[in-house]
Amino acid sequence: MNLIAPLITPDTILLDMSFSSKKKLFEHAAELLAQTHGLKSIDIFTSLFERERLGSTALGYGIAIPHGRIKGLKDASGAFYRLKTPLEFDAPDNQPVSLCFILLVPKDANERHLQILGELAHLFGDDAMRTKMMGAATPSELIALLDAWSS
Repeated sequence: MNLIAPLITPDTILLDMSFSSKKKLFEHAAELLAQTHGLKSIDIFTSLFERERLGSTALGYGIAIPHGRIKGLKDASGAFYRLKTPLEFDAPDNQPVSLCFILLVPKDANERHLQILGELAHLFGDDAMRTKMMGAATPSELIALLDAWSS
């Protein structure tokens, strides 16, 4: 079962964006996801930023999965960013991040949170899939890739 595809929409897929820092990326994602879910952007930003302070959410290979638990969120949700200018993310392989999946889960969604993170790690660990995601021309093309993917 694909847990990733239902988390994003064409509106939450941003291709070839540029940010000057992780903080700016998190601010943008917080605004976007707050509008989408009727939440406060400061709550989302704080959750993402606090999690990142515990340790980098970069996996290596130019991938990061910033994530946070959000009070008042009903279901897991996400935003996919492909960065035009890779960002420094303190990755284990010291590579800057080009593909970033921001994941939000309800405050008490422990098991689901771990299942989704595991599937995202598996998805991004696939060399061919990373290449396809880097080459997707439109949000619809990226959604089709994710819909077709299975772990």
